[in-house]
Amino acid sequence: MKKNLLTIIFCILLAACAPATDLPAAVATEPAPTATLSNTPMPEALWIGPAVPADLLIAAKTWNIPVTDDPSLATQQLNVADSGSVWIYALVAPFPTVTDDVSFADLSSAWKGVQAGPFAGHALLMAQSTLEAFTALWGEPASGAVRVVPSDELVDTAWAEMPAWAIIPFEEIQPKWKVLSVDGQSPIHKNFNADVYPLKVTFGLTHPGAFVLPESNRDPSKLATVVLTGVTALVRAIAATMEVKGVTYPGSLIGDWLREADVAHVSNEVPFDAACPTPNYSYTNLVLCSDPKYMELFLNVGTDVIELTGDHFADRGVNAMLDTLALYKANNLPYYGGGANETEARKPLLMTVNGNKIAFMGCNGKIKYPKATDTIPGAARCDYDFFVQQVKDVRAQGYMVIFTFQHEECYFAGPCYTHTEGFHKVADAGATIVSGSQAHFPHIMEFRGDSFIHYGLGNLFFDQMKYILPDGTSIDGTRREFLDRHVFYNGHYLGVELLTAMLEDYSRPRPMTEVERTEFLSEYFNLSGWTPLSPTPIPQPTVTLTPIALP
Repeated sequence: MKKNLLTIIFCILLAACAPATDLPAAVATEPAPTATLSNTPMPEALWIGPAVPADLLIAAKTWNIPVTDDPSLATQQLNVADSGSVWIYALVAPFPTVTDDVSFADLSSAWKGVQAGPFAGHALLMAQSTLEAFTALWGEPASGAVRVVPSDELVDTAWAEMPAWAIIPFEEIQPKWKVLSVDGQSPIHKNFNADVYPLKVTFGLTHPGAFVLPESNRDPSKLATVVLTGVTALVRAIAATMEVKGVTYPGSLIGDWLREADVAHVSNEVPFDAACPTPNYSYTNLVLCSDPKYMELFLNVGTDVIELTGDHFADRGVNAMLDTLALYKANNLPYYGGGANETEARKPLLMTVNGNKIAFMGCNGKIKYPKATDTIPGAARCDYDFFVQQVKDVRAQGYMVIFTFQHEECYFAGPCYTHTEGFHKVADAGATIVSGSQAHFPHIMEFRGDSFIHYGLGNLFFDQMKYILPDGTSIDGTRREFLDRHVFYNGHYLGVELLTAMLEDYSRPRPMTEVERTEFLSEYFNLSGWTPLSPTPIPQPTVTLTPIALP
């Protein structure tokens, strides 16, 4: 009995130690559920920062990756960075701005709200993306230091508010802007050094290598410059001076401007003739020629193209013209605007310069001077029906046309006589640049549609230290000269830089002093109607002048 009682107590104790459960036995034996981890990657997406310029943004949208507005959802970000694509910007002002160079110290002060230098009293104009880019570099601008203007309204806004200053990406440079250098560095110059230039921003990706960024928005191999010049006639006093001081003397102070250009243009009005008389300072006969040895001057300054529209090309007859053409060919100097016959004289000179397709053509619009015929050499006659169609045809082939004129002469800022009609015809046909090579006295400028017109540049290599008017008055405006440096990039015309010179010693132009240049540009911008007070060109006298050949 005692043994049975002990057995019952032991069984009760075992039951008390067993786990309690209300589940059926079969369910209670299943394992407890565990959490499942997912390895699904985040969807690809690109976030583009607000500082990214329009052209780079367009390139990024071709990468076949969805774009998101939320940077937290992006697997790739394009924004201002320490490495990547170097984007060059330009400090610009309306074209009729006299200032050429500013210091970065003044620009930086203007950003900080300090009134300094040319920026005093003027907010810097720029697009929103440009503001974002330079804020990332320089910090927030001071209140009122910057004004945001849509990119497509910048140039018109700046012109309406002259003087005005703006910062734009290099790819937005166009002819109505003047590009200013900063501490001597300009992105439209061939000697530009991006390493020391302050107006640049680097854009990069968070994961470099995933997509290809352009190295930069400025490729120096795509930049081309053409320098156009005015009257050259190596005769009279300039020739006599060359005999004494050396054939290359006339180019000794401005030759670098021509040599630096990809294409240096010279409009030589007279033929070379081995029988040309010895020059003298008092020579007044208007039958003109040059000694063939003077070709050395053209070679020394790096001449690349010869214009033959000049009045005096036929002065020494057929043989002298043919000999001159042979001399040019022997020295690998292509020519246009004149030739061995009318067909050659009318033929455009086509060039590809650093990828830029450029065409030269020109004609002589004067009535009294002989022109080329089917059998006789000479300058091309201005047959406008022919040349208007030729400009259209050549432009349709992708060429930017430079059309130069030998036209009527006047000794004021012009335009004179029938200039406007002829210059406008070729501009309206699509010529990119229309330039007067005939003017001994520099003339005004004009933008017409997409064309830049300069009615006359003045002399280059000629001896006119003065000119005697019919009333006996002596003027020295013939000493002032324009040399126009035209800039092309990747098949587009960016605009012109006005180089300015002053003739000295009856033979040698020199760069103008800063005071001379300021006075010259201010006068001609005003005469061209490019001041707030002069919405249209100031009328010029239209008197008939008889040239008097005095050195």
